[in-house]
Amino acid sequence: MPRQVIVITGASSGIGSRLAARLAGPDISLVLHARRSREKLEAVAKQAHSAGSDTALVIGDLSEAGVSEEIIAKAIHRFGSLDVVVANAGFPILKSFDESTRDDISYGLNGNLMSFFMLCKASKTHLRAAKSGRIVAVGSYTASVFRTDLPQFPASAASKGGLEIAVKSLALDFAPLGVTVNCVVPGFIEKDHGTEDSSSSAELSAARVRIPLGRLGRPEEVADVVRFLISGEASYITGQSLHVNGGLI
Repeated sequence: MPRQVIVITGASSGIGSRLAARLAGPDISLVLHARRSREKLEAVAKQAHSAGSDTALVIGDLSEAGVSEEIIAKAIHRFGSLDVVVANAGFPILKSFDESTRDDISYGLNGNLMSFFMLCKASKTHLRAAKSGRIVAVGSYTASVFRTDLPQFPASAASKGGLEIAVKSLALDFAPLGVTVNCVVPGFIEKDHGTEDSSSSAELSAARVRIPLGRLGRPEEVADVVRFLISGEASYITGQSLHVNGGLI
């Protein structure tokens, strides 16, 4: 039986690394991407190897033209097929409207939204050939939670909101191919130590008391929802955004 080939962007830490660990096994080949954290990505790949997976690694900034296509090309060159694309890499712009520059907005849109479109374009032909192709994007609470008692990040909100709309539209485009397209929307999630672009401890403490479940989410809790959406159990779910946020509204 051929191995299932799965692409995970932003796989060096957090949700992406937990997803890789949960999926790794003798029947899975993983194409793992990181923006620049090669050492961390290699550690994730080593763990996947120990579970029986073959891996291929790609380092590159998804806000730059050609990187999305490079990731898909690496999957095909190395493994010859493609079954799943998980667009997990995030480009949070943790700035207020007044602080955000044109470059910040462009970076968020290119990294979060444009890269998703390009991943989908590059993978469409290959996913058509898969028996049950899957695409999952990872969004952000910033596009759905608007409260005066929580910090607002308009540049992130705009790009991640666009991502959710893209998922709905592309679900229609890919449906005749038997490919599902969905989005997982995390709330406030614990970060790995030293992770870039994370909220401050003060912001997270303030957010925690406003989460109905009374705690931050764990990366593996989001990874498990992604894993469900790419499984056979989710074969009749497409065009949806599933929120993993402890009840935050």
